[in-house]
Amino acid sequence: MANKNTNVPLVLLHGLLGDGGDWQPVIDRLPAIRCIALDLPGHGQHSDLNVSDFEQSHQWLVTELASRNIERYLLAGYSLGGRLALYHASREPVGLRGLLLENCHPGLPASERTARIQHDELWAQRFEREPLADVLTDWYRQGVFADLDDAARASQIARRLGNDGQGIATMLRATSLGKQPDLAPWLMASQLPVTYVSGKRDHKFHQLACLLASQHSKINHLELDGGHNLHAHQPEIFARLLAEWVNQQREEKRHD
Repeated sequence: MANKNTNVPLVLLHGLLGDGGDWQPVIDRLPAIRCIALDLPGHGQHSDLNVSDFEQSHQWLVTELASRNIERYLLAGYSLGGRLALYHASREPVGLRGLLLENCHPGLPASERTARIQHDELWAQRFEREPLADVLTDWYRQGVFADLDDAARASQIARRLGNDGQGIATMLRATSLGKQPDLAPWLMASQLPVTYVSGKRDHKFHQLACLLASQHSKINHLELDGGHNLHAHQPEIFARLLAEWVNQQREEKRHD
């Protein structure tokens, strides 16, 4: 009989402006793993669904998992999806078996949060009021996307034009990094297996991941030679990384 842990699904959360389809090139390379890529509130099929804060996002995810009868699961998230996954994990859901975070911020100190809320509010107003193509052009010029060349940037903008600016603005306000608690202390205390994946060319998030791993010996830090959106630009490599991680979680559970 197959071990019950071999059927534990991998739930995937995308970043701001994305949708569950962003993960499809990775999922196509993981035929042996049951993958469930969700559309976040304000995105994709949930473009008309609003949440007001991280706690509501957590409750949304709990409801989504329950609707699929998922009791035990592994969770991976990219950027905003990683921050939502981390907050969800900090609520210590019974069924969560492992957490993987791709270029994800653990949270700002309290002294920096007001400025970040103001920064995100300016972007939210632009998403509400301006043509989406214009806002996206500036969005993908931010330093975190510096690894994108002109062709990759244009491709990314074209892919994101289907978004609803109002929905993105609402989600950006609700999940501003300035409204996220600093979850680094939770990471230090948690017994949940946590893996951080960072791209060496995404200097900000790579440095964050290195710092977290140096402070918290339980965090498994994996480095890839890439930028911010690793799973989109290196789907084959990222799929191999995910497969190894999922198999590792299964083996560890067998020996518990």
